[in-house]
Amino acid sequence: MKRSGVLTLAVLLLAGLAGPTSGAPSDPLVVRARLDGAITPIAAEYLESVLSTAQREGANAVVLEIDTPGGLLDSTRDIVQALLATPVPVVAWVAPSGAGAASAGAFLVLAADVAAMAPGTNIGASTPVGGGGADVEGAMGRKLESFTRSLARAIAERRGRNVEWAESAVRDAASATDGEALERGVIDLVAADLDGLLAGASGRTVTVAGSKLRLALEGARVLDLPMTLRQRFLAFLVDPSVAWVLLLAGLLGLYLELSHPGTWVPGIVGALCLTLALGALAMLPIDVTGVLLIVGGLVLLVAELFLPSFGIVGGAGAVAFVLGSLFLFERGPGSPVVDRGLIAGATAAVALAMLAVAFLVVRAQAQHSPLGLEGMVGALGETHGALDKEGVVLVHGEMWKARAARPLATGSRVRVVSVEGLTLHVTPVVEREET
Repeated sequence: MKRSGVLTLAVLLLAGLAGPTSGAPSDPLVVRARLDGAITPIAAEYLESVLSTAQREGANAVVLEIDTPGGLLDSTRDIVQALLATPVPVVAWVAPSGAGAASAGAFLVLAADVAAMAPGTNIGASTPVGGGGADVEGAMGRKLESFTRSLARAIAERRGRNVEWAESAVRDAASATDGEALERGVIDLVAADLDGLLAGASGRTVTVAGSKLRLALEGARVLDLPMTLRQRFLAFLVDPSVAWVLLLAGLLGLYLELSHPGTWVPGIVGALCLTLALGALAMLPIDVTGVLLIVGGLVLLVAELFLPSFGIVGGAGAVAFVLGSLFLFERGPGSPVVDRGLIAGATAAVALAMLAVAFLVVRAQAQHSPLGLEGMVGALGETHGALDKEGVVLVHGEMWKARAARPLATGSRVRVVSVEGLTLHVTPVVEREET
């Protein structure tokens, strides 16, 4: 009896400890994510990972805070497909006050199970445009508008929202404030804060994975899932202006390394910047014409080192680089574009630097040329790159076009034997002669 009493007491004690938690339902769990920038492949990857985590954690809903100017159509479609397919209810909330779900962002709000906006926000203006906000003209423009309208209509019909407004947002760039969107059936509620949002969403019936589900989110625990450090870094890199600056810095670093071999620092920094730029560009829609122009510009800039043309070849390379920058990304709805002011400013700075260098070279060579044989003949120098009968030599710290009777290797010591205009005739220097 004594042993039985001890066992009974232990069972009752364990039941008393487990009773309050096992018998009462646990608090609902809400996963919160935030999209506060352009819709890019990184944004799509982030939101898909949020939905996967919410499903794995058994969350009752995902709250997606939105403040976006729009973005790439392909990335928007990826996110919409994920929102429509996920078994976890999604509450899209345009917040905070002053935020907007413009252009492609409106599609994300329409695709959510529950759509909400904070006071003082707006939504719409979803007409497809090209890079920089330019209209897409001609047959391509008509096809893109027709496709985007059908996408907006399909999403609105799927979620039971105002189909006519969704189409007008694409066709006529219609937009709406929070109050107008609620009145027209574009969204389900207006909420000033998260608690109000969860309370307003509770009691609503949504359809997920083919089954109807009644939301009970009031008082839910909130699990914030911000972008990871990697995602934030990649989101920064895929900004087209940032990618372009890295590309320019990489090319300039390699240019300085080639013009001053052995310094190492410009080459290492340039290679790092170029690697980051190429990684960012690989995630963006690139136009082959722009890439070829940029590569051609780089070739001309490097050629300037070996074919001194007093800035002519280098200038042509700079022009090719600018044109390549303008055509770097494919044109299409929400296509990325490099800020025109950034291109103009950076190009002007590089061009002025090249002109300054060309001016100094011309002035220095003009000062030497009147001296003729007295000033240059007999001077010692060094070949800058291989000299195959004609090339470049460094004499008195200046780059000169030079000719030799036979090919000379890079770094060969030479002596000037005559001057013809601004071209030096050189001969190799042997050790015995130098001593």
